[in-house]
Amino acid sequence: MNIYDKYEAVIGLEIHAQLSTKSKAYAADSTEYGVLPNTNVSPITLGHPGTLPRSNKRVIEYAVRLGLAVKSDIREVNEYARKNYFYADLPKGYQITQDKTPICTGGYITIKQEDGTEKNINITRIHMEEDAGKSIHDIDPTDSLIDLNRAGVALLEIVSEPEIRSGEEAYKYVTEVRRLVRYLDICDGNMEEGSMRCDANVSVRLKGSKEFGKRTETKNMNSMRNVQRAIEYEIKRQIDAIERGEVISQDTMNFDAVTGTTSVLRSKEMANDYRYFPEPDLQPVLVTQEYVNEVKRTLPPLPNDLYKKYISLGLSDYDAGVLTDSKEIALYFEEIISKTKNVKSASNWLTVQVKSFLNDNAIHISDFKVRPERIAQLVDFIDSGKVSHTMAIQKIFPKMMEELEKTPAQIAEENNWIQESNTDALAELAKQAISKFPEKVAEYKAGKTSLLGLFMGEMMKLSKGKADPKVASDLVKKLLDE
Repeated sequence: MNIYDKYEAVIGLEIHAQLSTKSKAYAADSTEYGVLPNTNVSPITLGHPGTLPRSNKRVIEYAVRLGLAVKSDIREVNEYARKNYFYADLPKGYQITQDKTPICTGGYITIKQEDGTEKNINITRIHMEEDAGKSIHDIDPTDSLIDLNRAGVALLEIVSEPEIRSGEEAYKYVTEVRRLVRYLDICDGNMEEGSMRCDANVSVRLKGSKEFGKRTETKNMNSMRNVQRAIEYEIKRQIDAIERGEVISQDTMNFDAVTGTTSVLRSKEMANDYRYFPEPDLQPVLVTQEYVNEVKRTLPPLPNDLYKKYISLGLSDYDAGVLTDSKEIALYFEEIISKTKNVKSASNWLTVQVKSFLNDNAIHISDFKVRPERIAQLVDFIDSGKVSHTMAIQKIFPKMMEELEKTPAQIAEENNWIQESNTDALAELAKQAISKFPEKVAEYKAGKTSLLGLFMGEMMKLSKGKADPKVASDLVKKLLDE
């Protein structure tokens, strides 16, 4: 038996989502990313004596939005606390956070497993807090540099229950969280820029055991794939250590993305004493049920709900996944299917033709000029039999992007692209096509039915691509079988 099969991993994730507010959590400083170091600061975020913080209402709204989306309980009386610790880039010497009164408790994130079944990862809490600044170690050869632009930026910390069992499950969980915060427009989810960060608490135990093993906390993971890699390495490292008779230390680990390995960043044998105490400069915030209901009315359709809707409409698991991967694509699709009943064809047009155009031209769906109702009109126009699917792809669709105000029908009529379905006219063309290849007719009649494509190709050429393929195919086959 493989030694690794004797154990199971116990993983809990802490995700910090940097909120897309224009000002910081407790001050009016700008949160613009990429500006010169130490320019988005003020006496409040620098912790100067005599300054007073003020709660950012938008932070509370975003916390409620997320709590509603994951079906958390929303706390009515929300108190703030000071979390005291020393970091060189923490100018006040403490962080304003929530300790015993997180704004959201409970709820869950649903992930899809390899066998297609769903698993709910329960959430312990979601609380509001502020970010620290940033230490930079790779610019000056002798000194670390401090940029306090990020200090005070609003965060939501999302703490999961230790119910994740593999690096792959962790990857899917982080993916779902990122997709959700993007749908809610509360965080851009860009892990590479640090606007969503993840810490992984990992331990292992023998299968069947109820006792938790000693856990480590791994930091410094700047992508979802690195979260998975770090966890998989840490699971293997801990099992190997236990099999050698070693004791796992409760350390904070650093992940090196180049080597794919973890190493001890600092020892955490004794739990940090953060000396939490109530924040004296901020009054508790009341979140009433009336306010929660008001926020609830502003929620967009959520990805999991849309996914289930598209499956119920007959789309494949793959198509439903592609359509809900991006909020903008999903909302564009919602508009299309509000105007046409052919959901499958609408899905194909968006996931194939439209997305190919976006990729080829390196543009976002928000910059795509063709309105959703025009795609719906094109779908219905093809279904009417007046143009072929090929004609729509090759001729009408490109023209639609040039003549935005015209319907597909108007474009087809103006360019003489309406499909010929008159049986008498097409019968004459079918005869001409067949008469061009008398020797092939004999081969067809002898059993070589694959030659039907040759006659069809000739007929489409004679009709300049305007023959209704189904009618044309039936006519050619009928004449050849006589």
